[in-house]
Amino acid sequence: MIKLENQPCPMCGKRTLTLTESEDNIPYFGKIYVFSMICSNCKYKKADVEAAEKKEPCKYTLEVSGEKDMSIKIVKSSAATVKLPRVMTIEPGPASQGYITNVEGLLNRVKDAIQIAINSEEDKENIKKERRLLKKINRVIWGSEKQKIIIEDPTGNSAIISDKAVKSKLK
Repeated sequence: MIKLENQPCPMCGKRTLTLTESEDNIPYFGKIYVFSMICSNCKYKKADVEAAEKKEPCKYTLEVSGEKDMSIKIVKSSAATVKLPRVMTIEPGPASQGYITNVEGLLNRVKDAIQIAINSEEDKENIKKERRLLKKINRVIWGSEKQKIIIEDPTGNSAIISDKAVKSKLK
């Protein structure tokens, strides 16, 4: 692991940023690099994942159908779009993060985003809809409801590591 401390933060300008780069090997995917920036002053953070070898643009589709699927590993780069049909689409952008997680971790990130939306929402109908989405995600986590997860990555640096996942070319 490479670690550089006391670097200038792009947000607050103080020399309180720590840069790290580490290497990992993901079965059935290959060698990856994980990059992160964390500022101890303003709490700015940014992370990304890159495959060591150039990959083709890809699309992964997974039908989550039970509790056992919660442990399926997901590699998501900052360039990837994550889609949960009829729930949410997470588009890449300047604040997009790359990460390695599992299905349950991804669903918990979605729950957190919905909760943030509820907390800032004023329209009672929208709050009801968002609470229904939270309940749906909980049912998926508990294994009582199915949910499709789609990851589209033009860089090819993302994957769903499972025999259940269907990999196809990104159009």
